[in-house]
Amino acid sequence: MDYVNGTDDGGERLEAEEIDRASWDSMANWTQAERDYWFMGPFDGGLPGMIRRVRRILDVSQRGLAALLKVSQSVVARWETGRTSPRACVVEQLLRMARLRASVRDEQGEEVGPMRADGARTHAGSRYPAHVDLRATGWWVPRRLRSMTSVEAFAARDRSRRIGDPAIRYNASPFWKAVERELYGTPDDHPAVHQLAAESRYLDERREERFPPRAA
Repeated sequence: MDYVNGTDDGGERLEAEEIDRASWDSMANWTQAERDYWFMGPFDGGLPGMIRRVRRILDVSQRGLAALLKVSQSVVARWETGRTSPRACVVEQLLRMARLRASVRDEQGEEVGPMRADGARTHAGSRYPAHVDLRATGWWVPRRLRSMTSVEAFAARDRSRRIGDPAIRYNASPFWKAVERELYGTPDDHPAVHQLAAESRYLDERREERFPPRAA
């Protein structure tokens, strides 16, 4: 049977939770093993349980939450029964409405955050592949000048040094990437451009120490 535990402000009967009759968890049809397992709870309600938690925090009915999200009540009901799942952007909106913050943790219980938004990008404006490790190898020079020692090539390098535009490289080969990580460690994230520029300046300093300019 369906039990409704209240009425709306307008006196309307609150909606019953949408229930699939074929899967209704009436204990009359359960085996003894299923009963024993159930009484071992409570259990994690997963995403459907979190949506119900948000609704409880906001103190709204399914219809009320649907109005806040501009969806139908049946959509909220399907989320809460696990038939469908809301998009990630909707989950973020739900958490903001309830003043909650989601976190991701690894197997050791350490919180894992997203990759930084200000990580270095290519000159075309796209992001570097997330699985590679970025390293500064000097100062950026246009591809057509990289094999040259012309005045134009040196001028391009000096300009990149002046504005802090480093040459960024990465190894796509799993073997060489593993070698680099063995030598230098595994970076936690892609560094920002100013961090890579600082690495390029450090390389310049090391180069000057190894090859000091000759006295005139």
